[in-house]
Amino acid sequence: MSAPAASPFAIETRALNLWYGSFQALKGVTVGIRHGQITSLIGPSGCGKTTLLRCFNRVNERYGEVRTTGDIEVLGRNIYAADVSLIELRRSVGMVFQRPNPLPLTVYENVVFALRLHTPGRQLTRPTLDEAVERALTETGLWKDLKDRLRTRATDLQLEQQQKLCIARLLPLRPDVILMDEPCSALDVEGTRAIEDLMAELRGRYTIVIVTHSMAQARRVSDECIFMLLGELVEHRRTAELFLVPQDRRTAEYIEGRYG
Repeated sequence: MSAPAASPFAIETRALNLWYGSFQALKGVTVGIRHGQITSLIGPSGCGKTTLLRCFNRVNERYGEVRTTGDIEVLGRNIYAADVSLIELRRSVGMVFQRPNPLPLTVYENVVFALRLHTPGRQLTRPTLDEAVERALTETGLWKDLKDRLRTRATDLQLEQQQKLCIARLLPLRPDVILMDEPCSALDVEGTRAIEDLMAELRGRYTIVIVTHSMAQARRVSDECIFMLLGELVEHRRTAELFLVPQDRRTAEYIEGRYG
């Protein structure tokens, strides 16, 4: 999937609605998320931010009775078009979850797992796999610490390293977009700082969308910020502007801690 050169957006939604059964979780969401930037989704629990995130690679469809209306385009393609494969969509739009979830395999096999899954076997020589592992671990700052531990079980790593590894295993597929759903919620202060530093390193090479309950984190890491409330997109602006001069009263009240 590749975006038209003229489009400034990696992801666009228009009048997006989503229901879980009879409950409407998203209401008329229209948004454009720019290429190569970090965009944070913020708002109180239950506001729809994780639901919106999961729309971008259609992961919501795994959760019971889900119905959507409206449009979602990723890299200029309607992700509900008949000729769009879910496998290809999720190859292009990777996802990192709240708690690290490395596979119960070695570090090496975690990194090459998706590559093996998506690439015809005859193209995957050992040098190709070795190069992919070194490149992914280098990009995520893990190579120095793990280059001599590639046969270690990934579940034996520190939590921070496990979460970085979950990001690293996306990279051999060269995704365009990385979705992060509260990626630091299980980490301590040092682990959180390490993941935030990694996001800063990846900025520009990937479009990153992050759900966070931490307004401080949103201010630190994101270029743009989206505030959601009760399934609606209330305000979407440059992060500094949204926090310093919010245009909507509800945004100001949330930032000031009056609810949420």
